[in-house]
Amino acid sequence: MQEEVESRTVTLSVSAVKLTGRLFKAAIAKYMQHRKEKKQEKARAGPVRPIGKQSVKQLIGQNQGVTNIEVSDQGIKDFDRIARKYGVDYAIKKDKTGEKPKYLIFFKGRDADALTAAFTEYTAQAVKREKRPSLISQLRKMRELAPTLKPEKVRNKDKGLEL
Repeated sequence: MQEEVESRTVTLSVSAVKLTGRLFKAAIAKYMQHRKEKKQEKARAGPVRPIGKQSVKQLIGQNQGVTNIEVSDQGIKDFDRIARKYGVDYAIKKDKTGEKPKYLIFFKGRDADALTAAFTEYTAQAVKREKRPSLISQLRKMRELAPTLKPEKVRNKDKGLEL
């Protein structure tokens, strides 16, 4: 907690015999000039490379070798969530050539291990989802059973007694 406070505070020390408004204004102007120079240095350093989901063009532009895997239409959002969790740089492209659209997932060659881990988790989730019965089918079964169940009559012992 203390480190966060220290990183956000600015210490400006001025050595002067007499601290006047002009001197204080000059010190702040000097500090602002320093911040401007730091910002320009950061801009000269170049663009930051994108991480996670990006376009195919950006992925290929990183010159690290690109491979792809084909995924069905149903679970693309689930895969997206898992790939972000594993920190994989990837791009998704929709292939409309067939009658059923397919998705091609492009990723860097060096991310292959992380992507295999992400795909194993993705397939485990898909298998788990397949085993789980659907809620709609369970509701239909309950609706069919509802008329056969008759509510039991509740008898109150107090009902007949009056004082």
